[in-house]
Amino acid sequence: MNEAEHPYSKIKAIIKQGKGLTVEFKECNTALNKDIYETVCAFLNRFGGELLLGVRDDGVITGIVPECLHQIKNDFTTAVNNPQKISPSFYLSMDEAVIDGKTILSIYIPESSQVHRCNGKIYDRNEDGDFNITDNHNLVSALYLRKQIGYSENTIYPYTELTDLRPDVIARVRKMALLQSENHPWGAMSDLDLLRSVQLYRKDFQTGKDGFTLAAILLFGKDETILSVVPHFRIDAILRRDNIDRYDDRDDIRTNLIESYDRLLRFGEKHLNDPFYLENGQRISLRGHILREVISNILIHREYANAFPAKFVIDREKLFTENSNKPHGYGMIDPSHFTPYPKNPSIARLFREIGRADELGSGVRNLFKYCKAYCGHDPQLIEQDIFKFILPLTGEATPQATPQATGEDERTKKIMNYCLNPRTREEIQEFTGYKDRKHFRLEILQPLLDKGLLHPTIPDKLTSPKQKYYSAKKRENL
Repeated sequence: MNEAEHPYSKIKAIIKQGKGLTVEFKECNTALNKDIYETVCAFLNRFGGELLLGVRDDGVITGIVPECLHQIKNDFTTAVNNPQKISPSFYLSMDEAVIDGKTILSIYIPESSQVHRCNGKIYDRNEDGDFNITDNHNLVSALYLRKQIGYSENTIYPYTELTDLRPDVIARVRKMALLQSENHPWGAMSDLDLLRSVQLYRKDFQTGKDGFTLAAILLFGKDETILSVVPHFRIDAILRRDNIDRYDDRDDIRTNLIESYDRLLRFGEKHLNDPFYLENGQRISLRGHILREVISNILIHREYANAFPAKFVIDREKLFTENSNKPHGYGMIDPSHFTPYPKNPSIARLFREIGRADELGSGVRNLFKYCKAYCGHDPQLIEQDIFKFILPLTGEATPQATPQATGEDERTKKIMNYCLNPRTREEIQEFTGYKDRKHFRLEILQPLLDKGLLHPTIPDKLTSPKQKYYSAKKRENL
């Protein structure tokens, strides 16, 4: 293996480059440096960067004491997800590497679309390091303006009111977040406070007015609100197998991103097979995992200022998607040499909170993993002004209504009949024979709730120990 192919060659190149605007070193031999979070904040606010732990300022690798490694990882993850330390909080992952017998941690920090604070102070980055600009009104205003110009999702519409958004979709998102985490803070927030918490309602530093952002309108807006603000917004879902000149089935989607996800998912489930597959002894849906990543990519990473319509197309030979893009590189994406870059971080964060997306970069790895298992081919992800995803489909992957799909339908019918009388989560899980609670919640219970086939008996308090679930059939008879 030559140096260019070595898995740590990138880290070595960063160390050789030395500290600068987008590179920082911290020793962290036995514990995290106290100023490490100021660097995280500054990178998020400026252009992003690489943070290496276990490396001295002069580039000498000192390494992290092995016995302290677990605690350092835990302390870092806890802090960056704590809004009292980094606000708004931001998910970051750490990669471990052993170079010259010494362990270091590598953290890629992307540029954020939001202005972040560390311990209540705003930090920015220059060649000399991190500096506190909290009390410099001109620099703070310039930072906010740069974020708004750089990310179209941040565009503020000061005349949009809460009544222009859909309270039922906000309520649904709140419930979905609570299903992910029983103590999720959104459970105790008003609609406006929820939107503020993910920077969907913010201040325009050009006009001094507060308002809802484009991201808020796309996620929660009424259809007429969305089309008034973004008249070109459309997602075209097409099946083209027999009638290749036109289409066999089509869904013209022009609604909020939460329900757009549902409609794209239903379209994909309707026309793609779901072959049997076991992972860690549990049956998982390959189709579901692939569709989740593909659909999330269309909605999260689209450049909504561009009028190019997003496309989701299934034909005889392939599944492919297209969406407008603000590229940070051109050509085929290689998952082994891929640096993730958030295109719409506010939208991405909300999708993560409700379980429809994972940490930045994991989607590409998951696509390559599950696509190979699904049809024996790697997908093609092409970064251009129009981002393209292409997955060749084998003959086994395209037919619909296999015995496995039929089995899933039978399981759903059995659960629906079982829940004609309200049942607890434990009762339903025991009835279906699933041992793993998390797997049952994500793969069985959550999809039934998302599709409206099951309903909570206490919808305003999803974490209640008295919570039960009943089927749509039961509701019709009430």
